[in-house]
Amino acid sequence: MIINGVSIDDTFAEAFGMRGIRLIITAYNETWALNSANAMTGFATSVIACGAEAGIERVLSPAETPDGRPGVSVLLFAVSSKELIKQIERRVGQCVLTSPTSAIFAGLEEGDPVPLGKTLRFFGDGFQTSKQIAGKRYWRVPVMDGEFLVQDTARMVKSVGGGNFLVLADTQVQALEACEAAIREMRKLTDVVMPFPGGVVRSGSKVGSKYKALSASTNDAFCPTLRGATKSELDERIGAVLEIVIDGLTDASVKKAMEVGMREVCKIGAAGGIRRLSAGNYGGKLGQFQYHLREILK
Repeated sequence: MIINGVSIDDTFAEAFGMRGIRLIITAYNETWALNSANAMTGFATSVIACGAEAGIERVLSPAETPDGRPGVSVLLFAVSSKELIKQIERRVGQCVLTSPTSAIFAGLEEGDPVPLGKTLRFFGDGFQTSKQIAGKRYWRVPVMDGEFLVQDTARMVKSVGGGNFLVLADTQVQALEACEAAIREMRKLTDVVMPFPGGVVRSGSKVGSKYKALSASTNDAFCPTLRGATKSELDERIGAVLEIVIDGLTDASVKKAMEVGMREVCKIGAAGGIRRLSAGNYGGKLGQFQYHLREILK
């Protein structure tokens, strides 16, 4: 399959079942909502070392938030319910509770309940108060700028982490500019985030390493400088490879994001130095989800 001069590899992205949640952070203005959301989603690129994968889904207008203030929708993913609950407590406690004027609410109506204010309320040292509105419980925790408002319980759902595609280009700049274009379009979608810096990752990995202490190591088959030293997947034209990783609340949302991103890269095409699209997988042995590039783009 060739689209606008870009060869689409006959391969698939292998993704994993995860647990995911949407949380709504609000504040006095958009700047402070983003300050809190950026802090909460920091150091959350890969569960390999971060414990969670997270990102900002979108900025919300006051008309879209529970308390009528500017807000930000955040998605957070982890490999298990237990780990997700731990990450929520730590990240909300350290990054939202601490942020001036902030409040936080559940962003999903369905799914398994997880504690939010139910545990964070104890910071109030007995001075916290609760109120039930329309069947939902909220906590008001006294803090030095007034009160921290937090919903008692949020909801988590089965989700997908690790959808991906690789952009193979003549040069580093061409690969990066193509990925930037893809990310701009992908961020217009809901239910997905691209958790790596700017949505793009250069250090794609394979399972295992020559060093026993490491569970993952550099994807040498796609490293241009290792063409003569390993079993390379690259011909002499390819000067750089970059990867976009997608986490989503549903299987369909990950697939849609991959399609939107890959089509945007193909618009740039061979004239812009883009040679191939490929994907990272583990032979289909580890992940529960397989996203075949040609099927998505046909």
